[in-house]
Amino acid sequence: MPIPDDAASRAASSIRSLYARRSLRVPGTRLGAIAFPPPTDPRSHWHYWWQAHYLDCLLDEHLRDPAGGALADARKLARGIWLRNGGRWRNAYYDDMAWLALSLQRLDAVEGRRRPRRRVRTLGRALASAHTQDLGGGVYWNTTRDYKNTPSTAPAALFFARAGDTSRAQELLDWLRARLYDPATGLYLDGVKADGSAEGTVERTVHTYNQGTVLGALVATGGGRNLGHAARLVEAIAGNLADDDGVLPLSAGGDAGLFTGILARYLALGASTPEIGPEAASTAQALLEATAERLWADRSEVDAAALVFPPHQDGPVSLSSQLQAWMVLESDRACRHRIIRY
Repeated sequence: MPIPDDAASRAASSIRSLYARRSLRVPGTRLGAIAFPPPTDPRSHWHYWWQAHYLDCLLDEHLRDPAGGALADARKLARGIWLRNGGRWRNAYYDDMAWLALSLQRLDAVEGRRRPRRRVRTLGRALASAHTQDLGGGVYWNTTRDYKNTPSTAPAALFFARAGDTSRAQELLDWLRARLYDPATGLYLDGVKADGSAEGTVERTVHTYNQGTVLGALVATGGGRNLGHAARLVEAIAGNLADDDGVLPLSAGGDAGLFTGILARYLALGASTPEIGPEAASTAQALLEATAERLWADRSEVDAAALVFPPHQDGPVSLSSQLQAWMVLESDRACRHRIIRY
């Protein structure tokens, strides 16, 4: 059964009701509690990169409903992240910084800024510093600098493509294709571990979100070769990651709770890009529709104002899983209404 047109709106209002808090109780800020009910220890971990996706969701909501309060909340959340991070933007993980760089880059675009704010430039310099020729290229995962992976390299490539540095974006995409593309499945593997050799050791784990960020970077960088590969990647996602009903895997909590939501975001971008071709665009939209319908059908009520989305969790419900649902529902609606969000 098709989901109602207000499904994304109800997911957004549910997260506001259940998770939105002041950052360190400071007025004019926001931060998402990591679970509902929230931890009682105010020093509990806050998950920097989850908040970056919360910010992206608020920007999606603003583009869907410009007259609402999502843009004001996005600005408060950006301040809250900075405050909770000790009055700085950087941290020790380049994939985390890539996610926040992307969401703050979008916030600049929504606000019509002609030049990126200092915070975006700061994070962009951090990502550029992690792009070296060790292990043949790519972006390090963290400041230990012993692992280069898709979770850091693909969103960094997307960031540079959106910033206009398509040569760096293409170099990163070429490294991913050379080192972490699995021709047997058409999907991207996780990373390359430094082991004292020039080549390193490939970690062959496949995650849904890595396919999404590569897809986004391919589309944003553009060109016939990239767009053709993007189309094939969409088909590989459908053939290897979705179940028999076309539903993408949904994780309950932890970092993995975000993974399919991230993939959904970039499937929506692919579906709205005519150059990838009608077959791939249709496949991307079908994956979004099936996954959104599953999330909506299996929702439950917390109270009259708030919903919780699957998978079911015993005990506190992770913010990551609910952001995942919000991303899927926003992405599905954007496709149905042909809303270009980037």
